[in-house]
Amino acid sequence: METADIVLVKSNPLDVMTIIDLSRTTYGKIIQNPFWATGYNALAIPLAAGVLFQHEILLSPAAGAVLMSLSTIIVAINARLLTIDRDRSAV
Repeated sequence: METADIVLVKSNPLDVMTIIDLSRTTYGKIIQNPFWATGYNALAIPLAAGVLFQHEILLSPAAGAVLMSLSTIIVAINARLLTIDRDRSAV
């Protein structure tokens, strides 16, 4: 048990299918998160750099820092959705 990647607590072989589904969903989130972060940062970095300055819109450094922190929050929420999806399927 100490060296196993997965341990079945119950003797139900159908749990293997649940584990496979969970691993596929987890892998999907692993693929999604870099795209979310890259897409968000592709929009937020130019805003923080002052692209809209010609329209008299300038972000303060604090607002730029908050925008950049939102990238991490978006990725964390997307990862958290994995738990919510799993909880729904267990019902």
